[in-house]
Amino acid sequence: MKAPFSSYLQDLAPVMKQIVARLSESYDYVSVLSTDSVGFQVSMSQRSKNVSRSNMTTERGNVVRVCKNGQYSEYAFNEVDPSDPEKTLARLQAALSAQQALLGRTGTRGYETGLLADEPLELFVEKETQELPEKTDMAALVAELSALSDRGMKEIPGALDCPVRGVSTHISKMFITKNRFLRQSYVYTEGSVAAFAPSPQGELKFVYQGVSGLGGPEILKGLADKLSELPKTMEEMLGSEHIVPGEYEIITDPAVTGLIAHEAFGHGVEMDMFVKGRALGAEYIDKRVGSDLVTMHEGALCADSVTAFAFDDEGTPAGDVIEIDHGILRTGICDALAALRLGVKPTGNGKRENYAHKVYTRMTNTVVDSGENTVEEMIESVKDGYLLRGMESGMEDPKHWGIQCIIARGYEIKDGKLTGKVVSPVVMTGYVPDLLGGITMASTDRGVEGNGACGKGHKEWVKVADGGPYLKTKARLG
Repeated sequence: MKAPFSSYLQDLAPVMKQIVARLSESYDYVSVLSTDSVGFQVSMSQRSKNVSRSNMTTERGNVVRVCKNGQYSEYAFNEVDPSDPEKTLARLQAALSAQQALLGRTGTRGYETGLLADEPLELFVEKETQELPEKTDMAALVAELSALSDRGMKEIPGALDCPVRGVSTHISKMFITKNRFLRQSYVYTEGSVAAFAPSPQGELKFVYQGVSGLGGPEILKGLADKLSELPKTMEEMLGSEHIVPGEYEIITDPAVTGLIAHEAFGHGVEMDMFVKGRALGAEYIDKRVGSDLVTMHEGALCADSVTAFAFDDEGTPAGDVIEIDHGILRTGICDALAALRLGVKPTGNGKRENYAHKVYTRMTNTVVDSGENTVEEMIESVKDGYLLRGMESGMEDPKHWGIQCIIARGYEIKDGKLTGKVVSPVVMTGYVPDLLGGITMASTDRGVEGNGACGKGHKEWVKVADGGPYLKTKARLG
């Protein structure tokens, strides 16, 4: 079935078109983004049960953006009377005028920017889903996820708790300018099952598996299979050792590959950082940053994931950007205003945390292309190293290209064979071009994961997805 576009936004469209037309009499550029997204978040464990009809991406509201004499202003609002658009218009005009007056009183000098493009475009997209979160039988879902938590307690050795989580959101967005009328509706869902258990050394071990994708709550059915993988993984974790720090040959699973892609050349090529002079990537365009095996894509069209939208929050159609082409950094990604300031085309990566937050250049799908090797061939080629599985977190310094990734566990490889020894946790550090430049093998398969979110610094959280094949390279582990 198609995910139906919001009837609320459909009814609001004539009012917003009228507001855009009237504001365009006073401003050089006017746009309105309207959102109406409904969803739920369910968390079940042995200690708590939480059910909410809202989550990070649930919202209803509008934001108007205007430009006059090279100066852009925005105002977010969520109270609209369709029967009295003049009232809403008056409030917007007063708020936008007050912003300009404040700049004048304080003597603040703004960043002058050209006009955003406004070529005629009409788009209406309703993506496929089997179920809708707003139609979900919540009592049945709570029972299903609670049963999974109970099952995990029985099957996972030493488990102190087994939290299970499910999130699903039906997103509708509408973008209007003088010449554009864009509407989209889609559903994304993510879920996870995890467990905690104490090791013989007194350390608390954590195991986790997730599901995610473009689609409805039916995706959560996959958690039962994911739970089946956790008992063996917990046994490995409980018997794991600490790694001896050093440089090793490594093979990264798709989740770890995605983490590297996200941290290494995700944040590092967000081009609003180019404008501010805060990213080393600006100096490496058309230069080598990885081996010939590294081709990396970024864009909402790269995968049918949790962030596979049709247009971004600035009305730019979704894209598929080849950032790295066989080891050569070709371009970054950018929002529309950053693109104007840099003299390039926007890539469809202008995203807001919600309608009341500023647009930033943000990642969508960040995915490394597959190669020609099997995982077995890769393992056989390793003399002394580790197969790394499971990502936990990561950080990157875009200005100096240092990277740090926290990996759940590593499986020792000696002379081309897995020894059975497991180490955890594993901290991987290095200089990005060295890490990518050392890639010598890539597998034929590929995975993309979309659980969790990404912040811009310590805030501005948005949905992202990343992944790729298994990769063989070298890295410092500790």
